[in-house]
Amino acid sequence: MLIGVLALQGAFREHQYLLDKCGVSTRQVKKTSELEGVDALVIPGGESTTMGKLLNGFNLMKPIIDLANQGMPIFGTCAGLIMLAKHIRNSQQETLALIDIEVERNAFGRQVDSFETDLDIPVLGAEPYRAVFIRAPYITEVSKGINVLARCSDKIVCASQGRFLVAAFHPELTNDLRMHRYFIENIARQKI
Repeated sequence: MLIGVLALQGAFREHQYLLDKCGVSTRQVKKTSELEGVDALVIPGGESTTMGKLLNGFNLMKPIIDLANQGMPIFGTCAGLIMLAKHIRNSQQETLALIDIEVERNAFGRQVDSFETDLDIPVLGAEPYRAVFIRAPYITEVSKGINVLARCSDKIVCASQGRFLVAAFHPELTNDLRMHRYFIENIARQKI
């Protein structure tokens, strides 16, 4: 399996490191030709407005949407979650609009309000998952077909829909491989 990691900004190297530890091959994606042959894609955190501009500037928006519509699995974390959402509260920002959720940007506060906490994520097992939130969004509305996987203070922070997985936190900033393994084994390898 070859997983592409969008490498326009954010902690893409950290995602690659954890995916490599999970035993899959990775490729940085900065241009459309690097999407060829990729079985799945990870969209890391960063700044969603900048990421949207870069996706358009590098002509990656439409090819990613096309590949997703053809069945390519995608895992979005933090800004990646925002880029996958169909709606951003109080914003007209263009997104990939692939998962039927509404999100609020910087919902937990500014950079100084960043925090770590243990989350109960039953699909990852009984052990709590240490999650890192940095200027994190959260999911404000979900449509039918969305599987809510985790909450933080009653706010939805992890969900899936078909071949899409989103997390408001940064699993790449921990040594816990469970989120990446879940994406590989339960999202990327599933047959829809």
